Amino acid sequence: MMGQQGGGQDRLFYSFNLEDHVPQNHLLRGIHQFLDLSGLHRHLAPFYSHTGRPSIDPELMVRMLIVGYCFGIRSERRLCEEVHLNLAYRWFCRLGLEDVVPDHSTFSKNRHGRFRESETFRHVFETVLQRCMTEGLVGGEGFAVDASVVKADASRASGVPGEQAIDWRDPKRATRAVREYVQALDEDGGATSRKSVSLTDPAASWTCAPGGPAFFAYSTNYLIDVEAGIVVDVEATAANRTQELDAAKKMIERVEERFEVKPKHLIGDMAYGAAPMLGWLVQDKRIEPHIPVWDKAERHDGSLSRSDFIFDAQNDRYTCPTGKHLQTTGRATLEGTVLYRSRNLECASCPLKS
Repeated sequence: MMGQQGGGQDRLFYSFNLEDHVPQNHLLRGIHQFLDLSGLHRHLAPFYSHTGRPSIDPELMVRMLIVGYCFGIRSERRLCEEVHLNLAYRWFCRLGLEDVVPDHSTFSKNRHGRFRESETFRHVFETVLQRCMTEGLVGGEGFAVDASVVKADASRASGVPGEQAIDWRDPKRATRAVREYVQALDEDGGATSRKSVSLTDPAASWTCAPGGPAFFAYSTNYLIDVEAGIVVDVEATAANRTQELDAAKKMIERVEERFEVKPKHLIGDMAYGAAPMLGWLVQDKRIEPHIPVWDKAERHDGSLSRSDFIFDAQNDRYTCPTGKHLQTTGRATLEGTVLYRSRNLECASCPLKS
């Protein structure tokens, strides 16, 4: 006989236990087993007032953000909706059925304010990393380094030529991204020349690193222990090779300073094979690089190789195979390279031009 649902939802009392409704193999159960945020309140205590109304528990916000990261929920507004509806999310966030989920605006205010000032996310990250070390998951013998390009929230249409004069202090442009960019300029002493600058997110770099059309982006730099693939440090930079190399150095030194762990060897791709980076690893840090050398000196495509040019150290210039001189201004590019250029008039009539 076909059953039919009664549809009655008017019971006055319920006996309901969230614990019983979360599957034993659920991802959040595994995370909850090892997640320890007991030191979070102590870490954040100096950033809260001792008087006034109690705030939203910072541990609740961090747990909700972990849910968002694990399940790809990028919108804070949608994250609040999902935690409100999903029983497993409520259980992980230690919310009862009738507990109110924080408003999405609370996340934005704390992420860009108190959490950033107190480096809360780094505190949580390093707490988890310390637990991984305690469990023997970090060997410390070898690290690998790499960078991932992350598309910025800035459209191509928002870009203007880098040489164009822009009044960043115009109140009409006073967004959070612009304010932070201006503050960084004040600290660094001025902006560097760039091909294109976004009016909505000026700190983002114009890049076509992954191939295809260029776009505004950042780089997320990772330092990974090769024992079990544990990320031991992260640093965000503009999508620029020079800054990625600086980030690699910063991460290696920070891990050594905070955890007294220095690798014996470092693995990386050719982007980290520049001479200054290799020299820093070998001479300054005594770390063995397993990195292909960034060297395009010798050509095999029919064009001239570097060895075809004779360097005159006394006059700081090169001489080409036809006897013409290549001069330099001595100023390094953003990539850390010094360029030697010939005169267009001499190259135009050169028999080797083809």
